[in-house]
Amino acid sequence: MGDFGGLEWLVIILVIVLLFGAKRIPELAKGLGKGISEFKKATDDIKREIEHGANTVNDSVKQIDNDVRSTVKPDISQADTVDNVSKKSDSEKNHNH
Repeated sequence: MGDFGGLEWLVIILVIVLLFGAKRIPELAKGLGKGISEFKKATDDIKREIEHGANTVNDSVKQIDNDVRSTVKPDISQADTVDNVSKKSDSEKNHNH
C-alpha cells in the first residue's frame, strides 16, 4: 500500500485531466508551486521569530544573572572571615579563664 505503479499514475493523471481540463493544469501547477513557496517562506519567518525570541530571553536571563551576582557578592572587608571568628572565640575563651 502506498507504492504507485505506472498504471495507477496514468489513472490519476487521466482523472485530473477529466476534472480540470488540459488548459487548467498548468495554472493549477503554478498555483500549487506558489502555495508551496509561500508556505516555506512563512515557515522560515516563524522559525526566525522563535529563534529571535529565544535569544532575547536568553540575553535577559544572562543580564538578570549578572545583576544578581553583582548585587549579592559579599563584601569581604565587612564580613567575618573564618580566621577572625576563630581569633575572637579564642580570645573570649582566654578572658573567661
